[in-house]
Amino acid sequence: MDFVVCLKQSVDLQQVRIKKETRTPVLEGIPFVFGDMDRNALEEAVKTKEKQGSGKVMALSLGPAKLRETIKDALARGADEAYILIDPVFDALDSRGKAEALAKALQKIGKFDLVLMGEGSTDNYSGQTPGRVAEILGLPLIAYATQIELGNGKVKGTRNMEDSVEVIEAPLPAVVSVTAEINKPRIPSLTQILRAGKKPVQEWKSGDIGLGTAAPKEVTVVSNLAPVEQRKQIIFETKVEQDVTSLVDALTKEGVWQH
Repeated sequence: MDFVVCLKQSVDLQQVRIKKETRTPVLEGIPFVFGDMDRNALEEAVKTKEKQGSGKVMALSLGPAKLRETIKDALARGADEAYILIDPVFDALDSRGKAEALAKALQKIGKFDLVLMGEGSTDNYSGQTPGRVAEILGLPLIAYATQIELGNGKVKGTRNMEDSVEVIEAPLPAVVSVTAEINKPRIPSLTQILRAGKKPVQEWKSGDIGLGTAAPKEVTVVSNLAPVEQRKQIIFETKVEQDVTSLVDALTKEGVWQH
């Protein structure tokens, strides 16, 4: 059974700083990584392939030139090969355009049984891509899966609906988006990291997948600002017992603590 895992490259949010004056993020010099739930999707594909003892896991990603380095993380984590979409045309795409590009790439790849994605990206978390890709390809979609089972040409997905558990079954090929609860991604060893550089990577531009020019945007980001912070800058420098009492009193006055 062959899997394609779609991963989104974004800046490492753990290292993002905020300019206090403008409330805007400082992104210069921050490394790129794949999203947490994208890693969950990759782990599920690799784990399932290992359990079955056959098949192939292909990583698929779209992004700027740094993707050539970032994709090695997916290969180190168990992907057998990778397809990366790098073209200035892609920079102007919104969620719809990126879904179309991924769908075109999947059509070019051709043979696959299951497409796996995270339920949402780490940065924007719109959650639109799995549904859009499934719609474009005419494939069934199982979203927000916390567990998947494969067998008899079908995929069965379990998802938590808060007040109930829902189990959905769909024929293969299909698209499945997973949540963080589905597994715990592995940490690649040094040997796996070194081997990643030797695995095949195919790079495609817009014309290679028959996309042509960028589609007009349906959604435009108006602003991206951090919440307003109002720090009291109160320093407590007394003994521990008195310090805690003073802190509780201060929080009570602010209305964020009740005895």
